[in-house]
Amino acid sequence: MLCHVLRAPRTTCSVRSIPARTPLHVEPLTVSLAFQIRRLARHSAIYGLGGILSRILAVLPLPLYTSYLGTRGFGKIELVTVLTTVLVIVLSAGISSAFFRFYFDSKDDARRTLIVRTTFWFTMAMATLGLLAGIVFASPTAHALGLGNDPWLVRAAAVGLWAQMNYQQLTNLFRVEERSVQFVAASIANILITVGATVLLVVGLHKGATGAVVGNFLGTLAVYLVLLVYRRYQLGLQFDGRLLREMNRFGLPLVPSALALWAISFIDRLFVGAYKGIAEVGVYSLAVRVSSVIVFLMIAFRLAWPAFAYSIDDDSTAKRTYSYVLTYLLFICCWISIALGTLAPWLVQILAPSKPAFYRADEAVGVLAFGTTAYAGYTVLAIGIGRARQTQFNWIVSGIAAVVNIALNFALIPPYGMMGAAVSTAAAYVTLFLGMTINSQRVYPVPYQWRRVLTLSGVAIALTAVGYELRSLPLSIALCLVYPLLLLPLGFYLPAERARLRRLVPLRG
Repeated sequence: MLCHVLRAPRTTCSVRSIPARTPLHVEPLTVSLAFQIRRLARHSAIYGLGGILSRILAVLPLPLYTSYLGTRGFGKIELVTVLTTVLVIVLSAGISSAFFRFYFDSKDDARRTLIVRTTFWFTMAMATLGLLAGIVFASPTAHALGLGNDPWLVRAAAVGLWAQMNYQQLTNLFRVEERSVQFVAASIANILITVGATVLLVVGLHKGATGAVVGNFLGTLAVYLVLLVYRRYQLGLQFDGRLLREMNRFGLPLVPSALALWAISFIDRLFVGAYKGIAEVGVYSLAVRVSSVIVFLMIAFRLAWPAFAYSIDDDSTAKRTYSYVLTYLLFICCWISIALGTLAPWLVQILAPSKPAFYRADEAVGVLAFGTTAYAGYTVLAIGIGRARQTQFNWIVSGIAAVVNIALNFALIPPYGMMGAAVSTAAAYVTLFLGMTINSQRVYPVPYQWRRVLTLSGVAIALTAVGYELRSLPLSIALCLVYPLLLLPLGFYLPAERARLRRLVPLRG
């Protein structure tokens, strides 16, 4: 079924290129802003649809997991997730970002094939190194993380790391080819196998946290093997050390930055575990999962964003497009944040219906959602750095944000627990956004629409605060619905946007 959807490549010697007739590299006068936004929206929507289906399939069994794993089981899974995320960043060495930049810099099919093969074998080697290290050092790692005498949980996470790194590299090919439907087909197949295996292992066989981790990588591993067969002609025995060194010069400076981003996103779990115990980590992880609806939107956007952003050759067209993308992305993220923040008490009870110990998680959802919204804006701002190939200073921006996060974790988590962690994370993401604004404007100035950004953000935060404090379900729903309307008298919409809105919703005289 999956192979039928993917359809084997027609050529046996080169990576499938976007046909020349596709309007990716054209003069700015022939490509309107509306066309560029529609193209980004189309691919983001397809990725998003796949993400919605994947999220639904992943969330449906969550009440079962909370019942069978409890707060301690959730906490264990969260800690090994933190570990594998760090290892993926270090072992990948920024090769994924370099892959996108070098692929679009090359217009020659043979050169693109070489880039694909070199990236594939480098990723395979580094993932295998991580797998072996995880197997050999499983016992001391388990004790260091506070997992007790549970080395098999670490070994399972190591296998998951290997599968994740290799799977991601193969699916990146669909992204550069702008074949979003095929990417989504692979993702849905992955999540279907994952959910089925996890329910069987956790609920049916009572394998606990280890069963959840094993179930998670079984789907990734199965789909990876299918993709390996599908891409077999493009993954030949070809490797260019000189090309790899060039790609590493681009990608390696991004590793410290990525580690700092990891610290902002995950290190709070370690602080919460150390100060408040692993059960508090479990409660906090539920808040993170509820707010991760924004993360899902970001993933859909980020899957389409690099290929789209780098494919616009003309700088003036690119800058104008980027400015509108930032405004529209933050508008959508803020709107969703209002919904998550105001409806959090009811969402948490739905996801943990028989576990009142989880209900406190609703306090942190809104803060985390708006923090992630700031990070969404950061991803748009950072593309200018990659476009200018000036990545060497990214670590300073992300490093400052990480220091802010760690300092606030020390200060806020002991007295406030998971809420202190949520505030620390949100503050770090805002710092990251502001720092990248300064850095990107220095390297690649873009006329972003700051008045509109401040307007939409301020109104969204105010509505969320009101809705959460009053805790009325009808009022919360109403606040979500009126958000776009409240922006109208504040002069948020441009004349062209108001004209489009009037055409969509004609006013009766």
